[in-house]
Amino acid sequence: MSRPADPLPSPAMFLRTVGFVAFLVSALVAYARDAEVLRRFDAPEAVQGVAVDGHAGEGAAFYAIANGAIGKYDKRTGKRLGGWRANDDLPLRHLNAGVVRDGRLYCAHSNFPQWPETSSVEVFDTATLRHIDSHSFGIDEGSLTWIDWRDDASEPDGGAWWAGFAHYSQHVNDNPRALPTPYTSLVKLDSRWRRLAGWVFPPEVLNRFAPHSSSGGGWGPGGLLSATGHDRPELYLLALPRCGSTLRLVETVALPIQGQAIAWDRSDEGVVYGIDRSKRQVIACRVTTPTGR
Repeated sequence: MSRPADPLPSPAMFLRTVGFVAFLVSALVAYARDAEVLRRFDAPEAVQGVAVDGHAGEGAAFYAIANGAIGKYDKRTGKRLGGWRANDDLPLRHLNAGVVRDGRLYCAHSNFPQWPETSSVEVFDTATLRHIDSHSFGIDEGSLTWIDWRDDASEPDGGAWWAGFAHYSQHVNDNPRALPTPYTSLVKLDSRWRRLAGWVFPPEVLNRFAPHSSSGGGWGPGGLLSATGHDRPELYLLALPRCGSTLRLVETVALPIQGQAIAWDRSDEGVVYGIDRSKRQVIACRVTTPTGR
C-alpha cells in the first residue's frame, strides 16, 4: 500500500520558514567580512561623522563632525589642531558627513528634525576651518546626510557629486505625511549641484537602516559605493545596477562603529574612518573589499 502524500505546509508555516531562512541569510550577509582596527582617537566632536584628508605626511588631518561643531586633528598623532563652532551668524544646526576636496571640507547639512526638510552643503577652508561657501537645496529630496565626489573622466566636469538623502520611518517631526525609510535615495549631481540621476537602496539594506536611514556613504576601493546606517556596526558595500533603479548589495562588513558617517582615506588603500559616538572616538580601520562586478 502506498504511503499517503505529505500534507502541504500551511501558509503560516510557509511564511515562518521563509522568514527564518531570510533571517539566516541576513545574519550571514551582515558579518561576511570584518575590518582590522588600526587606530583610535579621542575627539569630543565625534557625534555625526568624520572626514579625512586625501594625503599623508605632515599636515594631514581628519575632521570630527558634530551637529554644530568641527574638530581638526592630526592624522598620525590625534593631536587637536583647530576647531569651528556654530554661532549667531552661522546658525548651522545639523551637520552630518563631510568630504575633503581641493583644500575644502564639504559638509552635508539639514534642519533635521524640523519639517519641511531642508538641506544644504556647507564649505570650510581646511587650513583655518573658516566657513567660506554654502549651497542650499532648500526643500528637496529629504534630509541630506552625506556627500562624496567621484573622479570620472567620462563626465563633462571630470567627475560628479554623489549624495545621500534620508527619510525615516521613526516619527521625528510633526509632519503627518512623512515618508518612511524606503524613500531614502542616492542622487548623482554635477559640479553645480544639478541632479543627474538617482537610485534607491535594496530591501536587505533598508531593513538594516530602519527605522532610521543612511547616515554616511561614499565611494571606496573596488569601485563600490559604501553606506552606513544610523547605529549598526556595519558597512554596506553596494554596486550600481546594470538596469533599473535599485542598488545591488555586494557585501556587508562588520565595523567597530555606531553607524553614522564614514570617510575613506584616499592616501591609504582600504582604510576607512568611522566614529563611536558613545565614546566620542574616531576609529581608523582597514577593510579588504571585493570588486564591484
